[in-house]
Order: sequence, then C-alpha cells, then structure tokens
Amino acid sequence: MPIGLDAPRWVSRAGCLSVLAVVHTVTSGQRLLEAVELIETDTRVQVVFTAAPDAFSNGVDDFLRSTGGIVLPWELVVREKFDLAIAAAYGSLHELHAPLAVMPHGAGYGKSFQAGGEPVAYGLDSQRLVHNGRVLVNALVLAHDDEREVLRRQCPQALDVAVVAGDPCHDRLVASLPHRELYRAALGVGPAERVVVVSSTWGLDSLFARFEDLLPRLLEELTPEGFRVVTLVHPAAWFGHGKRQVDAWLAECRDAGLIVVGPHADWRAALVAADYVMADHGSVGVYAAAVERPVVLVDAPVRATTSRGSAQELLQQHAPRFDPEVPVRRQLEAAAARAPELNRLIRPRLTSRPGQASAELRRVMYRLLGVSEPGRHRAVPPASPEGLS
Repeated sequence: MPIGLDAPRWVSRAGCLSVLAVVHTVTSGQRLLEAVELIETDTRVQVVFTAAPDAFSNGVDDFLRSTGGIVLPWELVVREKFDLAIAAAYGSLHELHAPLAVMPHGAGYGKSFQAGGEPVAYGLDSQRLVHNGRVLVNALVLAHDDEREVLRRQCPQALDVAVVAGDPCHDRLVASLPHRELYRAALGVGPAERVVVVSSTWGLDSLFARFEDLLPRLLEELTPEGFRVVTLVHPAAWFGHGKRQVDAWLAECRDAGLIVVGPHADWRAALVAADYVMADHGSVGVYAAAVERPVVLVDAPVRATTSRGSAQELLQQHAPRFDPEVPVRRQLEAAAARAPELNRLIRPRLTSRPGQASAELRRVMYRLLGVSEPGRHRAVPPASPEGLS
C-alpha cells in the first residue's frame, strides 16, 4: 500500500509500493544507491529518499539533491508508513514504520569497539540491532557466512533475520576490471605510467590526519620514475572539514602532480586503475587486496580496531607495512610480489557469495515488499569513470 498521505504528489501510479532509502552519511548513501538500482525500474515501485539524523551528515543534502529523486524530510517520514525501508547505518531507525532491511556500508562488519573489556563487531551487536527488547530489522544483510557466527555470539535473537548475500561492492569491482584502460584514461594517466592510489579513511586515526608528509614524499620520489600518485579521501573527511578546506590542504600537492579524486566519484574506478595501493585501516585496502592490487599499509594506532577473523584483521596481520626509512619504490615492488598471496587470504574472507550479492539483495527486498521479482536480474554494471579527474 502507498504511504498514508492524501493524494501524495510524488506517487503517479495507483497502488505503488513505497520504498524509503534512509541516508545517514554520503558513504552510506552511495552504498544504498546500488540497492535502489535493483528495484527502481519496477513500475510497481516508487522510491523516495530521506536524510536520517546523524553526527556525520555533512554533505548528505547535496548528495540527495544529486540523485534526482524525491527527498522527504525526516519529520514527515517518521509519521508515515512505507512498504520497505532500506539503510546502511542504524541511527534513529526505530522511529520508522516499515519493514526494514539494513546492509553494511563498508567491507562487511569489519570494525569493532570495546564493550565490557571485550571486542564487539560493530553492527552485529544488540546495542544496534535491538530496541525495547525487539529486533529492529526484518533483514540484516551479511557479506560472509562467518558473520552469522559473530551474530550468534553477540545478538542471537537477530539470527532469524540474517541473510548472507555477499558483498555488492566487491562484485562491482570485479565487473569493473575489464575497464581498467578506460579508468586510466579518465585519470589522465599515460600507458607507460604506473599508478599509486593513496587511500585514507576519516578521523584522527586516518592516514590523511596522521601522515601529512606522505603525499609530498611520494610525489618527490615517484614522479621522476614514471609514477602518478592518486589520492582517495573518505567523504566524511571531505564534508567534515569542507571541500574548500580539503582542496586547500591538497593544493600544493595537486600543483606537484597529485591527482585528487573527489568525494562524489566512484573510488572503485580509481582502484581498478591502480598498480599499487597505499592505505590505512579503512575498507579500501581490503577491496584492493581482494582484486589483487599490491597493498602497503600505513600503520594505524591501537584505537583503530578490527573485528576478530574479519578481512580487515587479516589485512592488518599480513599486508606489508610502510617503512619511512626504505625507498618507496622498493616497498611497492615488494608488495607486488606478495599480492597474490594476500589476495588468496583476503578475498574468501570478504564475501561468501562472490558475484551473487545484487541478486540476493534484490530477492530480499522483494520478499519484504511481498511481491514477486519481475523478469531477470540485470548484470552488475561496472564503476563509472565520471569525476575521476
């Protein structure tokens, strides 16, 4: 049934099923768009968006405008009923009136926090999943079978709603691999040049916050040897500090040849274009290893914790660490020699359903909507090269 508005202006078809995409941050919104694409072509469905309250919501309003979709205020959506709500974060979801599907916005549920002196996988815990004694979600989308065991320990009452669907981000990366030359051309990289992607997550523990001398050093050492340096900065850092400020901080490096990929571009295209990746404890390093890109980790402090047994933990344990006393090129070449082994470790820990995530997620959403899936599922599209340069 449509939501309970009198003659809603944004429903043009009688009896449309209403789907609410709940966007907390730009990062979660980017992940949700891939779920929206799986159902929005159905003429029985009307998708609308809303910005949920979140401490890191800077940039969300601009992101939602860029989608071209209907955007409803939070104050309205919490008073209405929807046929389905989808989210990639948890804040304030208990206020909604709809069957609810939640998916991770990074590489599975690989981050942890301390609770009672024990590490707890964030997103698979009762604090997030249970409200007033009731499981909050109707479908909890997992990337890996082993996450069910984590859920069994941390929040067993949510096991009945858990669905192992795989990782849609990994699947899109794989679909993008044949388009490597297109992405390199979009970056302005020559055929003989080697690309080093430097990826930073957000926060005080991130590469961007802690290693301000790294980019100038890479440019100085590598540019004369035929390398191009590309940086990926987490959207939370772009919007937390403001685009003007981040651009200003990177201005001198850009003048020296740094390629800056903005927060609205698809970072996966840059990752496919890469010959080497330098990363911190964010998800990008995990995805890089999963598609056999050589990874050098820039050490994260103890505060940046990973979930036990996750792909993130394996990467922290086995990826080579950046050594400021060793020439960078030598470290990249050593990482390349270890890339196949690292890939064999990481990829099976990232997803239990390689190539199946979109189809599984689509199946989950239609089950919650209570209608049959139309036609056949389309192939996973590659990442867009738009905005790379």
